[in-house]
Parts: sequence; structure tokens; C-alpha cells
Amino acid sequence: MQRTLNVVLTLLAAAPLLAAGNRENNTMLNRFHDYLRAHETRVAPMEREANLAWWEASTTGKEEAYRRQSELQTKLETVYTDPKAFAFLKEVRAAGVVTDPLENRQLDRLYLTYLGRQIDPALLGKMIAASSAIDQKFSTFRGKVDGKEVTDNRIAEVLADSRDRQERKTYWLASKQVGVALASDVVALVKLRNEAAVKLGFRDYYALQLALNEQDEAWLLSLFDELDRLTVGPFGEAKTRVDQVQGGRLGVATGGLMPWHYTDRFFQEGPNLSELDMNAPLAGKDLTKLVAGFYRGIGLDADPILARSDLYEHSGKNPHAFCTDIDRKGDVRALLNIEANQEWLGTTLHELGHGVYSYYVDRSLPYFLRTDNHAFATEGVAMLLERLANNASFYRALGLVDEPTSAKLAGPMREKERMAGLVFSRWCQVMLRFEKELYSNPDQDLDDLWWRLVRRYQGLQRPAEAPRGSWASKIHIVTVPVYYHNYELGALYAAQLHASICRDLYPGQDPATVIYLGNPKVGAYLREKVFASGASVPWQEFVKASTGEALSPLAFARQFAGPERAGTVPAQH
Repeated sequence: MQRTLNVVLTLLAAAPLLAAGNRENNTMLNRFHDYLRAHETRVAPMEREANLAWWEASTTGKEEAYRRQSELQTKLETVYTDPKAFAFLKEVRAAGVVTDPLENRQLDRLYLTYLGRQIDPALLGKMIAASSAIDQKFSTFRGKVDGKEVTDNRIAEVLADSRDRQERKTYWLASKQVGVALASDVVALVKLRNEAAVKLGFRDYYALQLALNEQDEAWLLSLFDELDRLTVGPFGEAKTRVDQVQGGRLGVATGGLMPWHYTDRFFQEGPNLSELDMNAPLAGKDLTKLVAGFYRGIGLDADPILARSDLYEHSGKNPHAFCTDIDRKGDVRALLNIEANQEWLGTTLHELGHGVYSYYVDRSLPYFLRTDNHAFATEGVAMLLERLANNASFYRALGLVDEPTSAKLAGPMREKERMAGLVFSRWCQVMLRFEKELYSNPDQDLDDLWWRLVRRYQGLQRPAEAPRGSWASKIHIVTVPVYYHNYELGALYAAQLHASICRDLYPGQDPATVIYLGNPKVGAYLREKVFASGASVPWQEFVKASTGEALSPLAFARQFAGPERAGTVPAQH
């Protein structure tokens, strides 16, 4: 009896403290709710204005547009430098008072956004200004051949089709001129980024960016090592065939092939090794109409996106395709430079893949979760749909070719698609490892690093004529730093997603023959399992929910390297 009385007295004594603790927690939770509302009210219009300014700059190339974009972006970024707001979010996280899953996910994402910007505003301003200046030069720079400017599309045409060895070399070198012009500026920007990262307590900017994107560095490198093991043999076999075909076409011994003898400037795309013209079925066709019709057929409306987009090449326009979500309310746009060929069919399918993802995120989600789940998720969707450009059955179903022509194209297109997967995978190995080492030591001989990696993972020789700074001709190093590995993670996700769609919607059918055309269940699958949830759950949970398994190289290896190559998978984190 006495023990019971003591317990009761103890509880009565503690009651005021418990009540005070609950009141304090409720007060903190209410403050967090107030913060979310106020923060959205403040930044949503700022983000929209900055995105519109970037769109104007990218479509016009005007100096004043780039200046305005830089100013607006700096203003927006400065919001997240507020140490008091960051301290409050840290306090809320530590207290554990947020129990609602959507609120907790917003808390985590906002915390990471603030974390990456807890640096001196002056340094942040320098970083943004430097990045914007380099981006402007990239967008407006045109390489020169014989003293005359040439477009990116023209360079691509020459490398894809020309049999003139000297012309190929000249145009390839022209594609590197932008890197020569900007390499020192890029290194200076890398050092600014590293300075900011170190002040935040990170080893370098590479480590910081992975942390901000919720990616474990050890897991990522382990996965890419495993991917290397799974693809090195099949890629070697594929490249031997590429070398034989290209060497034969150009009259060059396989041992003498140089980077300009391949069919794109970085050897990142799948070459057409047949003598069939895969562009011919598209000549004179309206690719915009074709692609929009395809999306409508699978239950995804891309017309509102196309209506706001800039579709064709013109002076001052950024030559690099992209898609952007202006306001998270449906204003989604694509910047394209469409020509009636297979490359642009694939690119248009790809960018509108990004577009429909953004467009169909559930708009009832909180603003800060109304976006794609992760960079590699939207890349995966884009790649999933882009691959149809290398499918003869897709051409036949669209009415671009008759049955005999489709039969002739089927084998070469399958080979090109397989080549594309393997070639791009090896190129991503170069980019992943180059960026890691670039930020680890920007003062090293970056040209030597670049060409060592190119040799190791792509099997290409370093030409004596390659200008110093060639590595800097890849715009992604500047505009989307520590991002490129997400393209390959996207390829892995696309392979898993395709396997899942085939399992659920096309049971018993060879996945290689599935083209989705005219099946609105595909669009419904993507809307419900991929798009709708936005960024409401961590990416690991999202991948399992949408594909049935954790992210790994297995499905990719089965699709591109052959089932016998699909071995063990690194542990997931």
C-alpha cells in the first residue's frame, strides 16, 4: 500500500513537469507550422521569378537576362543562409516533436537545403556569380571552323555521319574550344565551392553535395565498382565491334582510332553500326506532334508542356536541352532544339519524360514536397521513355515505316540500344570519378586525370592534338556539379521500372518488345507509383515501392550486359 502511495505521489509531483514539457513541445510544433506557412509564402514567388529569369536567359542569351537571373538566384539562395532559421530547424529535429510523415519529410529536406547554404553570403554570391558567368559563356559560345562559328547540331552531324577524317578531327577540336576558354574559370569556381564546403565541416564540395542529396559516398562508389565489374567485359566486346566498324568506314586501323573517329564528341552515345539510315524514317516529320501523340496514348498529356516550350534552334539560345518546373503548379517547360532525326526523337521523349513527371506530381502535396523524389528518379523516367527511339516496333506502330523496313531496322536498333546502355554506363564512370578527384585536388593536372579515366573506362586514346582544358567542355561540371552519377543511377532505376511495368502490365511478354504505345495503363502506373508521391518519402523507400526492390545494377545488367553477367550486388544503405 505504501509503495502504491509513493508511486501516486511521484506521478502527481511529475505531472506539472510533464504538462510543461507537452506545452513546450506543442509550442515548438506550432512554431514549426507557422514557419512552414511563412517560408512557402516567402520563397514560392521568389523561386518562380528566378526560374522565369533563367528561362529568359536560356532562350535569349541576353546579358541583362543572365544578370537578372544571377541577382534573383542570389537573393533566393540568401534566404537559406539565415543562421537563426537553420538553428530553429536543428532544434525541431532534435526535439522530435514532428510526427506527421509529410511534415517530417519537409523538415528533413528544408534542413538539408539550409545546411548547404550556411556560408558567408559574400562567398555564396561569388559562387553564384561565377557559375552564372560560366553558364552564359557556355550557352552563347560557338566553336569555330575555318574562322566561322558552327552550331552544336552541326558538330553532332559531322561526328555522326562524315567519312572525311580531317573534317571529323576539325569539328571535334572545335567542340573543345569552349573548354579551353573556360577551364581556368571552372577551377576557380571549384575552389570557391570547396571553400564553402570546408567551412560547413565537410571534406570538400563533393562530399557536401552527396550528403545534401542523401547519398552515401561509400555505397555509391561500391555500386559503381560493381557496375564496372558487370559491364567491363560486355563493353570491351561492344567497343571491339565499334572499332572494327568505324575503322572500316573511315579507313583507319583500329589501333589508330582517336576520339574524333567516334560518333559523338565524348563517346557517350550508342553508335549506329549498320549502314541503315535510322534518320530517314523521320525526315520531314513533325517530331513534336509524334511525341505528343505517344504521350497522349499512354494517358499522359504533354500538350500543356509543349505549349510553353521553346522547341527549335535560334540565335542566342542555349544549345543544351533541358526541362524545368517553373512554379510547382503546372507551368512546366522544355528547351529543345529539335531537328527531324533519331537523336532529337530520343531527346524530345527524354525531356518530356521529365516534364510529365513534374506535371503529374500530386498538387495537393505541400509545396516543398511537390517535386520529383530524387534527381535519379526523374532521370530514370526520362531514360525509360527515351529508349523507345531505338525500337523498330515503335517506329512501325507510329506509322513511320512499313513492316519490311521495321524488320530490317529491328536488329540494328536493338544493337544500337544495347551499345547505348553500355557506352553511357562507362562514360558515367569517367564523370563520377573525375568529379570526385576534381574536388579532392583541383590543382592537379586535370587533363592528365581526364585522359587516364577516359582510357581506363572508355578505352579511348589521348590525342597529341587534344587541347588542354578539353575536360571543361562538359557543361554539367559547372551547371549541375556532383550530379552526373545520377544519370547512371537513373539508368539503373529505368531498367528496374521497365521490368516492373512488364511484370505487372505485360506478363509473359519479352520485355525487349514492350513499347507501351496506346496503353493508358502505363501512364496510370507511372502517375500512381512514381509521379504522385513527389518527394514525400526517402528515395530508398520510393524505389522499393515503385519497382519492388532496392536500387541495384542487376536489372540493368540483365537488360544490357546479358543475364549471365548479373552477379552479386553491393549492400544497400
